[in-house]
Amino acid sequence: MILASWNINSIRARIDLLCDYLAFRQPDILCLQELKCETAQVPVERIAQAGYRAVIHGQRTYNGVAILSRLDATDPVPGIKDRVVDDHARLVMATIAGIRIASVYAPNGQEPDSPAFRYKLLWFERLKRYLGRRHRASDALVLIGDFNVAPEPIDVHNPKRWEGHTHFTIPERAALADLRSFGLVDAMRLLFPDRTRMFTWWDYRLRAFEQDRGLRLDHILMTAPVARRLLDGDVDRDWRAREGASDHAPLWVRIADEDRPEPRRAKTSTEGRSATPRAAVTSAKPRVFRANRRAGRSRRGA
Repeated sequence: MILASWNINSIRARIDLLCDYLAFRQPDILCLQELKCETAQVPVERIAQAGYRAVIHGQRTYNGVAILSRLDATDPVPGIKDRVVDDHARLVMATIAGIRIASVYAPNGQEPDSPAFRYKLLWFERLKRYLGRRHRASDALVLIGDFNVAPEPIDVHNPKRWEGHTHFTIPERAALADLRSFGLVDAMRLLFPDRTRMFTWWDYRLRAFEQDRGLRLDHILMTAPVARRLLDGDVDRDWRAREGASDHAPLWVRIADEDRPEPRRAKTSTEGRSATPRAAVTSAKPRVFRANRRAGRSRRGA
């Protein structure tokens, strides 16, 4: 089974690229972030034609997350269910093939010490508390998406230059580490613990992609029962070079269909590189259940 993630940066603007990627990588599950449209505006017919069902938590103009799957999804839930008033569409969860899947779009944070930065740190705390109320580390659980944090210096093209800047501050990295302390493993680092330049995001400005000035902001975090099934994975960075591409590249992992009896061996950096309310649910027919959540204003940098 292939689990993939892509911050699509507007699903309507990039539906052709999305369908091309589905045909190319053929993931069983693809988590999307930054849909940038309301649930009713998602091109579900094109998604169904590609052979995928969708669990959607959309929002006008900003944010928005979805889970596309070739398999049935059950128990779709949008957002963090707590007492905090927060209309940002940043999380949607569903159960697929016995695994609880979450598509995650963490806040950007704007500038350190800004209200948006404090909101980001609080959001990570809320997410961990929510997981703690609903799940255990022994559950089959995978969080997939754009966490807007580069965890380690190896995940940044120039750590000294980025030190103290949003995405690589100590508080943000500590927040992500605290979330992982729930019992989540960074799948890409389990596969490639010392691979450098495994970036997933490059700024549109100043030819950042052409000069490979990127950050690893997108992650696939999984509990031990799923991590034991991990086989391989990679970042499909060539898709960042396509005309009209998102500023993020998709990433993916493959897991065995059955639980592996022994923990997998981590690969070296040279192994395994690839060649190249309710949430809305759609099916191949497509049948849609709409989420009636009021959209709050934010921006990608919120």
